[in-house]
Amino acid sequence: LSSSRYASGLLMRAPEAVKMFADDADLLPRGRDQLVAEACAAADRHDDPNVAIAAVRALRRRELFRTAVAELLHVAPVDACGIALSDLTVATIVGGLRIATHAVEAARGSVLPTRVLVVAMGRFGGGELGFASDADVMFVHDPLPGADDRDAHEAALAVAEELRRLLMIPTPDPVLEVDASLRPEGRNGPLVRSLASYAAYYARWSSAWEAQALLRAEPIAGDADLGTRFRELIDPLRYPVGGIPDSDVREIRRLKARMEAERLPRGVDPSLHTKLGRGGLSDVEWVAQLLQLQHGATVAGLRTTHTLPALDAAAAAGLLDRGDADALTAAWRAATSVRDAVMLVRGTASDLVPTDIRERGAVARLLGYGPGDSGALLDEYRRVTRRARGVMERVFYA
Repeated sequence: LSSSRYASGLLMRAPEAVKMFADDADLLPRGRDQLVAEACAAADRHDDPNVAIAAVRALRRRELFRTAVAELLHVAPVDACGIALSDLTVATIVGGLRIATHAVEAARGSVLPTRVLVVAMGRFGGGELGFASDADVMFVHDPLPGADDRDAHEAALAVAEELRRLLMIPTPDPVLEVDASLRPEGRNGPLVRSLASYAAYYARWSSAWEAQALLRAEPIAGDADLGTRFRELIDPLRYPVGGIPDSDVREIRRLKARMEAERLPRGVDPSLHTKLGRGGLSDVEWVAQLLQLQHGATVAGLRTTHTLPALDAAAAAGLLDRGDADALTAAWRAATSVRDAVMLVRGTASDLVPTDIRERGAVARLLGYGPGDSGALLDEYRRVTRRARGVMERVFYA
């Protein structure tokens, strides 16, 4: 615990959490259903939305601590911790949406004239969040029969804005940033769209990168029936019959090359950037996503929002050599483990393998290396990601 500023900081704000150390079983991540039920109960105990969200965020703080210690003590592997953090974020948003809906209905003096849905995107939709991750989402609504479209849109927008406000109120508890920039038209587009508006937009304007982004779209909060209909809308886009055209493949490759050229910070060693560097998360994820776009309609296992199961399904279907899939998986786990370890040690996020000897030593010890073995961490990380980069260049640009 003393090796982690992040975990010890959480414990200082909730010292009663120390009882989790009594048994390893108490450190195992809680399931999504259990967390959602607890978040909803916390939300319903208070009429004041600010008090209610404080209770939900206290639950999040406690479970962040549980997951952090599980990773520190190697009670749970990095894959399981990513799922646990994502499930916790789902529960937090479910509870927050409940509070926001009640607050807007109270202000309006009537029930909402529309159904509201929150869709997880990016690493959130993929169940792959880290301790420093934002929650990428899209907001969807569907007016009730007879409701005025403008009134329905304004009500849904009020709920979305109230949800974001509640989850980002500055408090001693970690803030949950709710980022909706992956929506159609990005930050220039409306924060909330109706299901019909999404359908019209995708029918006319959908691009290759938006189909790729939808590979990780997962409805997580709000109206369940609307979630089912949203999936039915986007499945033909992200798993197109016959795969994507060659022009879209070229566009995706061009975007990948441009991202490496423009977004990798200047002066950074590309072999040590866990997200955009050679053999990092981006390399692995874009290989999986291109295979999903090309073959998702015919290979059921590729119809998943999760990276590692998609790679496994691609190998099982003969679309990817098993050794190549293993190399990509190893690099993904290495990059994810380092990112989590840096956050746990420093208490602040970084996408870089530490170059400072003392900090790298602390990260290495957390990852199971012996005293003085920080050089071994560096060598192993470069070896694993170098192999993954070779696979990416051969498969992605084939």
